[in-house]
Amino acid sequence: MRVAAIDCGTNSIRLLIADIAEHGGSPRLTDVVRLMRVVRLGQGVDATGRLAPAALERTFAALDEYAELIRAHRADAVRFVATSATRDASNREDFVDGVRARLGVEPEVVAGEEEAQLSFAGAVSVFPPLAGEKVLVVDLGGGSTEFVVGGAGGVEAALSVDMGCVRFTERFLHDDPPTPQQVAAAEAEAERLLDEVERTVPLHAATRVIGVAGSITTVTAHALDLNEYRSSEIDGAELPIRLVEAAAAELLSFPRERRAGLPFMHPGRVDVIGAGALIWRTILRRLEDRTRGGITTALASEHDILDGIALGLFPAPGDPLQ
Repeated sequence: MRVAAIDCGTNSIRLLIADIAEHGGSPRLTDVVRLMRVVRLGQGVDATGRLAPAALERTFAALDEYAELIRAHRADAVRFVATSATRDASNREDFVDGVRARLGVEPEVVAGEEEAQLSFAGAVSVFPPLAGEKVLVVDLGGGSTEFVVGGAGGVEAALSVDMGCVRFTERFLHDDPPTPQQVAAAEAEAERLLDEVERTVPLHAATRVIGVAGSITTVTAHALDLNEYRSSEIDGAELPIRLVEAAAAELLSFPRERRAGLPFMHPGRVDVIGAGALIWRTILRRLEDRTRGGITTALASEHDILDGIALGLFPAPGDPLQ
């Protein structure tokens, strides 16, 4: 069976076309096409509460490209999931109508908790929890970050909070590079939101952390000192937290010109990676403290909510598509 999954977030819109089949009792994906376009759909949503016309135009242009690929590769099923930016927008019906017209499917504007569960499913499809292990999956997006703790039996606790690289850039990091006062304000808000997370998600119980999405993989690429963005080296890279923190600090302190010149940096992330790095650094510091040094490394994964969306298209037993 061939499926197509689209994840539309605050900063990027991504496509996965994959073949899906049962392997060892669980569905397994084999990539056919995996693409990402930075469209900044959430541009200004935090301030205006509306999706900007230019942002919708960029997003629909990417969707036109994706629709053509889906037709060319003859996907049997298509699923479109939209997350933080569209949850917050008063004119999201304009977005919904545009998606429906281009893909012929109804976009699912998912709640934060479902977004978190999809992220967990995607991440652990490649790095499954061991018996007795508690895995924390952190999905750091443009408008929100999802925190999910689970084990071999599935998700045990999850929460989504309004803490993302686009949202924090627009709220706090106004200078290039940001001033110490701006950094301190962003860190204080991140700490406040992490207090909120801990009321629902037991960070102290985690024995391993998997970070997913573009901010985290870009920080990882910098920590690895890559001369280009190589998914094969980033996916599954498990690095000491101290090394990740140092890489995050550099990205936060670099001026725009230097960030843009980094060989692994996607042009669409140049303006928001500082905030993403700050958030990831703050999360890892909190996690190391709460686990009393039990977690000293962070694993980066290229498998995330996009994989979870695709896996959700696998037919249940008795479904006529099986």
